[in-house]
Amino acid sequence: MLEFARWKYWLVAAVLLVAFVFALPNFFGEDPALQVARKDRSTMDAVAQKSVEAFLQERQVPFSKTFVDAGRVMVRFADVGDQLQARDAVNDGLGQEYITALSFAPRAPEFLRKVGLRPMPLGLDLRGGLYLLFQVDVNGAVEQLLSNYEQDFRRALREQEIPVGDVTTFTADSEIPNGVRVVLPRGADAGPAFKLLEERFTDLSFKRNDTDSGPSIEALMTDEQVRMRQNYAIQQNITTLRHRVNELGVSEPLVQRQGPERIAVQLPGVQNSADVKDLLSKVATLEFRMADETNSIADAVGRGRAPLGSKLYRDKNQQPVLLKREIIVTGDQLTDATSTSTQDGPTVSVRLSAQGGEQMLQNTRANVGRRMGVVFIEITREMQKNLAGELVPREIKSEKVISLATIQGVFSNQFQITGLSTAEARDLALLLRAGALAAPIFIVEERAIGPSLGKQNIEQGVRALMIGMAVVFLFMVVYYKGFGLVACAVLLANVVLLAALLSGLGAALSLPGIAGIILTVGMAVDANILIYERIREELRNGNSPQSSIRAGFEKALSSIADANITTLIAGVVLWIFGTGAIRGFAVVLTLGIITSMFTALLGARALITLVYGGKRKVASLSI
Repeated sequence: MLEFARWKYWLVAAVLLVAFVFALPNFFGEDPALQVARKDRSTMDAVAQKSVEAFLQERQVPFSKTFVDAGRVMVRFADVGDQLQARDAVNDGLGQEYITALSFAPRAPEFLRKVGLRPMPLGLDLRGGLYLLFQVDVNGAVEQLLSNYEQDFRRALREQEIPVGDVTTFTADSEIPNGVRVVLPRGADAGPAFKLLEERFTDLSFKRNDTDSGPSIEALMTDEQVRMRQNYAIQQNITTLRHRVNELGVSEPLVQRQGPERIAVQLPGVQNSADVKDLLSKVATLEFRMADETNSIADAVGRGRAPLGSKLYRDKNQQPVLLKREIIVTGDQLTDATSTSTQDGPTVSVRLSAQGGEQMLQNTRANVGRRMGVVFIEITREMQKNLAGELVPREIKSEKVISLATIQGVFSNQFQITGLSTAEARDLALLLRAGALAAPIFIVEERAIGPSLGKQNIEQGVRALMIGMAVVFLFMVVYYKGFGLVACAVLLANVVLLAALLSGLGAALSLPGIAGIILTVGMAVDANILIYERIREELRNGNSPQSSIRAGFEKALSSIADANITTLIAGVVLWIFGTGAIRGFAVVLTLGIITSMFTALLGARALITLVYGGKRKVASLSI
């Protein structure tokens, strides 16, 4: 007798039912949509939904439906033309309060959306949009840390009233690799300064030395510190890029590490690459410094260098400005920044962290009536020809004083930056609000994929899947007859299970992912073929049909498990260590192996046992 445990029937039925429900939204397709959200990130409600509808009707922009999703209003359109028209209208008419993002809305029934069921997200090659690959200057991150040490050394020595000649940082290729040198005046005792720095900065190694200018103390970073700083720069830049992408209002972005020093950014639906690249790759921050009002600016310009303890800058009008070297607060200590319009013109309202607010409070208490400068620092990279005529990258660091104002009163963590244009205030607030990059980044690869190409990729991928499955179905039915029909049903169930997993996990389907689905179908067929050939072999040995089915499944189990486990290991390794298209293929391949094992060993056996099992007297098998 051929039997199959009743609980296994219920398990197969329950899994297939759940999978069908999760996969259901993928069968309805999607429409172009516009995502409308408030700039202050507050939740959009039904009232806001009605106001957006009324605005579009007033502008005579056709749309099919609106709904509130995750605190944002989604507007669905019949075609891309209406979608773009609506985006331009909202940006022009409601741009002061709202941000928009081009998106897609599923055509699935509303009850599926309300319970959180969505179609699987599509990758950039299927959706269309912008792909950027950034190279992170990890050595620049180490230089920034050394600069922070320089400022901390100056502050610590000044607090203890220890005279200092100069403090200088050295990069990896310098005489002091990744270190800071403190030079004391001639004849000074280096002991107190050495003891102070060694006790306060325990993560650095210190040693004494003598120079022509006087005794010196050298602080060195360890190799482990350098590696930790470089890894921190990568992770911090990923976080910052995500924040900047969110500020741009891009729907379903993807920002992930690629290799040891690179970050890949995928922006579905984005076509204005120039503006996006400019805002994402800007290495911009602020430094607040007191003006040097004791030395002559004209003398500094005439000598071509600033006096000791000061630094020469230029303002927006290219006029020279002399500021102190000591930094009061940096952009890293900003927690919020918004652009507003006041009676003084466009301004950026700044909020500092607790530490930054305390430092600003102490500085303003001691310097009421004196001037404080705001230095805007931006790092870019340009390709220039060297002596051999080859194009090589050259880093350009731009530092300009955007504001120089007199401190009118004592303030701490909240104040305003004035003297900006409207565009400057808006961009500066966005960059500061999204966070400063921990290290400079530069674009090494850029690809723009149009929506028409993405649509073509989908159509060709689906066509390849349909043709491949049709050929497999035809072969199975012709060669294995009735059992071939069972294999076809199992393969369809396998595709439904795979679509459900991709939808439930939110894994993006890319063009290599479609190739993974086709490969999964072929591997699932292979498992069925192994089982069917075992059954045929048992029948040729003279066994009864029911015992042949039972023996076929049992004897094929080890072969199927061995083949799939080895492939599963390869898929998991590609999933963990692969990037881009390789990872997209690995995700589908790994999930496909799991679903094909389930459908071949449980699904197929349940269906075949249902037809030939129990107390039936089976004389022959349609195989």
